[in-house]
Amino acid sequence: MSVVGRQRLSDLGGAGGTGGTGGGGHDLRHSDGPWVRAAGGAEALHTLLGPVRAELDTAHEGVVAGNAGLAALAELGAVRESWQRRFEAARGECGSLAGHLRDVARAQHATNEAVKASFAPVAAAARGGGR
Repeated sequence: MSVVGRQRLSDLGGAGGTGGTGGGGHDLRHSDGPWVRAAGGAEALHTLLGPVRAELDTAHEGVVAGNAGLAALAELGAVRESWQRRFEAARGECGSLAGHLRDVARAQHATNEAVKASFAPVAAAARGGGR
């Protein structure tokens, strides 16, 4: 999806062109690449955390049977439940974050296009001699 927007300020009718009040040659740059890559990373974490609960359950199989009567088992169970909640919360957050990061990329692109379009009358007036 990587949309890259690059617009010279003079192309937008703003400062930066010849005769403008600002310095020349400034570019506005936007790329959704970092947002999309971050979304992909969040999705990868979401996927990687998927089997963790089952792996944790498997790792704890037989612990109770071999150690019945130890007071530490209750603590171990509480710690295990705590980690399970944390993994599930992290997994949910990563899944949600991926969508939000992609939304940011889309919103920035839409904003860039809207700003560009809003300068069209200024640029047209400049080409037409300011009439």
